[in-house]
Amino acid sequence: MSIKLKLPWMLVGAGLLAQEPLTVAEAIQRAWKDQAGLRAGQALVEARQADAEALRGLRLPSLTLSANGVRTNEPMQTFGIKLNQARITASDFNPASLNHPDPISAFGGTFVVQQPLYAGGRIRSASRAGAFMAQAEQASQERRKQETAQLVVEAYFGAQAAEQALAWADETLAWVRGLQAFVDARVAQGLMLEAEAQRLKAAQAQVEAQRAEAQARVRNARSGLGLLTGSGPFQGSFATQLASELPEAAPEGKRADVAAASLQAQAAQEQAKAASGSLRPEVGLELGAGALHQSWSEKGNWTWAAVGVKWRVFSAPDRSKANAARAQARAAEESRTFKQQQAEHEVRVAREGILAAEARVAAARQAMAAAEESKRLREARHREGLTPLTDVLDAEAARQGARALLLQSLYDLRTSRAALDLATGAPIEGVKP
Repeated sequence: MSIKLKLPWMLVGAGLLAQEPLTVAEAIQRAWKDQAGLRAGQALVEARQADAEALRGLRLPSLTLSANGVRTNEPMQTFGIKLNQARITASDFNPASLNHPDPISAFGGTFVVQQPLYAGGRIRSASRAGAFMAQAEQASQERRKQETAQLVVEAYFGAQAAEQALAWADETLAWVRGLQAFVDARVAQGLMLEAEAQRLKAAQAQVEAQRAEAQARVRNARSGLGLLTGSGPFQGSFATQLASELPEAAPEGKRADVAAASLQAQAAQEQAKAASGSLRPEVGLELGAGALHQSWSEKGNWTWAAVGVKWRVFSAPDRSKANAARAQARAAEESRTFKQQQAEHEVRVAREGILAAEARVAAARQAMAAAEESKRLREARHREGLTPLTDVLDAEAARQGARALLLQSLYDLRTSRAALDLATGAPIEGVKP
């Protein structure tokens, strides 16, 4: 939809002229890059990816190296050390030597390789669950970026709307002051009552209060935009105007939050399989070698290879954990279904919001044109003494209301379009992550 209306935008502060105007697309990209909240989300993505890498490593063999040194006269250890050093002699079987050995020193080490062969499907399922969770976190980060983009659109054009309201308040204040001079002159000539001048002063005070409120909204809006873009209050000017033509509608995409919910459901299913695997036997292979020295040149060494089977036949905690994991998988699946239904609802609501906003813009244009003409006629009649001042002030109040309605309608149309893009998964303002 093309919006032909051109609105004069007010520059706030002399420092604005020194900065390059910021487009809404640049504001979105700046938020994606510099906002601390999104950087924290990216750190979560990296953490999930590291977790997934650790779970994938469970299927790989593990290597353990150990080194030790000892000096002892404990009988059993002394005999065992000599045996491992391959220096047992007949004299070592002497009961006196066995019962009261001399202190002995030894140093050496071992290395052990362990390889799981079968773990009831736990390793494979845990690895798949970790991969799904990493992908889900990445999808969640994409959704967080799109939600931030929507907030940037609202803050960006909200700041413009606040500045336009301030500009209109300044314009109205200048008009009231000009009318004040005219009324004061008529009062001095005795052509108007003093009450007219007092009534105009009250109107001026009201406009000044509206202007102060508009100034506060401008500062708050610029501060909010700065928060979203990861900086202090934004002090630059705006290149993308609220009343400019909307970008072409992008084709619908796949919502990242729906994708994340689906991946989380898959991860929960794999976690349930892993939990059930704890009730099955596991088989592992172990290879090792060791050496124990009496000196650098004298030592004993040995190797071993073993295949072991372990099966915890009954474990009430493991069964309970498996039941809990299956319940969590069902919950994740129901959550995925609800998220899909919620997405469909949000699309319907967003489409209705676009239609309503377009209708409000059209009505606001007509109301503003009528208010402008009414004010022009009443002001002309007032200068001829044919209309009381209250009629002129009423006409100005009606024009202010029409302006506010138009400004709000334009803002609603722009933000409704961003809401529709967010609901359909399309790039907001055409900006892609």
